[in-house]
Amino acid sequence: MPGLSDDLAGIDRLVHEPARLAILSALSAVKSADFLFLQRITGLTQGNLSSHLTKLEEAGLIWMDKRILNKRPHTDVGLSEAGREAIERHWVQLENLRRHARGTP
Repeated sequence: MPGLSDDLAGIDRLVHEPARLAILSALSAVKSADFLFLQRITGLTQGNLSSHLTKLEEAGLIWMDKRILNKRPHTDVGLSEAGREAIERHWVQLENLRRHARGTP
């Protein structure tokens, strides 16, 4: 039967990192979001958000659609199916961790 140490070891560090967790959580509530919305909701700088989005895209957790709209760059971002599964699995893992830490089966 898995215990506390198994729950801790099983946490996906890519998803659990605070900035990426904020991005994935925001995206889990919408079909897609543009870069500026994500920047506002997460409080990240342009460079920091861009870096985290690149990591998430490389891992296959999000998709990005970059284009020019009204002569300005516009980026839409959304969760891939793998991203939806990863964030859902993460919440289940955290709930299991919380239950084990409380000593609840």
